[in-house]
Amino acid sequence: MLTQRQKQILQAIVRQYTATGQPVGSKLLADKLPIKVSSATIRNEMAVLEREGFVKKEHSSSGRVPSKQGYRYYVDHLLDPAAVTDSDLMVIQNSLGADFHKIDEIVSHSADILSALTSYTAFTLKPEQKDVHLSGFRLVPLGNQKVIAILVTDSGEVESQSFTLPKNLDTQALEAVVRLINDQLVGLPLVTVVKHLQTDIPLKVSQYLHSPDGFLQIFDSVLGQAAREKYFVGGRLNILGYSDRQNPQALRALYGLLDQSDNLSSIIDSDSPNDGVNVKIGSEIADNQVLNDYSLITATYDVNQYGKGIIAVLGPTRMPYSRTIGLVDAFRRELAKRLLDYYHNYYDL
Repeated sequence: MLTQRQKQILQAIVRQYTATGQPVGSKLLADKLPIKVSSATIRNEMAVLEREGFVKKEHSSSGRVPSKQGYRYYVDHLLDPAAVTDSDLMVIQNSLGADFHKIDEIVSHSADILSALTSYTAFTLKPEQKDVHLSGFRLVPLGNQKVIAILVTDSGEVESQSFTLPKNLDTQALEAVVRLINDQLVGLPLVTVVKHLQTDIPLKVSQYLHSPDGFLQIFDSVLGQAAREKYFVGGRLNILGYSDRQNPQALRALYGLLDQSDNLSSIIDSDSPNDGVNVKIGSEIADNQVLNDYSLITATYDVNQYGKGIIAVLGPTRMPYSRTIGLVDAFRRELAKRLLDYYHNYYDL
C-alpha cells in the first residue's frame, strides 16, 4: 500500500515523464509536488517506489521513469481524465457532421479523426452484427454473363459484389433460387442465415440447380461481407514512429499485426463487460512481445437497438493518459449520437 506522499510522487513522475520523455529527478519533483518536501526525502521515497516496482532507473540518469506496474497503478488509482477542450470537441463534431452515405463511411472516417487528434493509431469497429437481420437478396444482370449480387440488412447495410455466371446456367432456375432465399431467409439474423447456408440451404438449392456450388459461393461471399466484423484503422503509420527502428523484424511484426482483422480481433476485446473506457498496458494487450511497449485504450459506443461498436487507440506506454482517455470518452459519445442520427434519418422513415 502506497502512502499519500508516495502516490503524489508517482503521479508527478508519470505526468512529467509522459509530457517530456525525460527521466524525472528529485529536484524537479520538489518543484512539481503540491506539498513541500526536501529533495532528500523525495529520493528516499523514489527508492521505495523503485524497490516496489513502480518506477525504474534509467542507466544514463539519476532520474526515474515509470514501469508498466507504475503506469497500471497510475491509470487505476491516480488518473483524472482531462475534459476534452472546446477546440477538440469542435473538430470531432464538425468532422462527424459531414455528409455520409453509408455507416461504413462514418465509422471509417472516425478512425482517421481519432488518429489525427491523438497522433496515434486508431481503430473503429462498426456496431455489432449479431442483431442484424437479412432484409433482401437480389441478382442484377449486368450483361455478358455478369451479375451483381446485392444483400440488404435491416440496419441499412447494402453489400454488393459482381460475379461471372457459367454460360450454361438456367436463368429461370437461378431466379427461383433467389426467390427461395428471400422466402426462407429474409427476417432471420445474419448469424442464423450463415447456419442455414451450412446445413439445409444447399440441398434446397440443388432442387433447382444441377450444380449449386457456384450460386452458393456467390451468396456465401456477399453474406460474409455483411456478417463479418469490420475494423477500420486510422494513422496506421503513426505507431511505427514509436517503435524500435533499429529492429526491422519487430517493425514488420507490428505492421502485420495491424493489417489483419483476425489479429485486431485478438487484441481488441469486443466482448468486454465494461461499457466505459478500458486501458491495457504492455503484456495485457497480447501474449506476444510485439506490443510490450504499447498501451491500448478502448471504449464501447452504444447505438441503442442498432448495437454497440468499439473505438480504440494504440500508442506508446509513455502516452498522456489523461488527455487520451478524455478524448476517447468524448469521441465515443459523439460517434454514438452521429450514428443514431444517421439511422433515424435514413432507416426509421
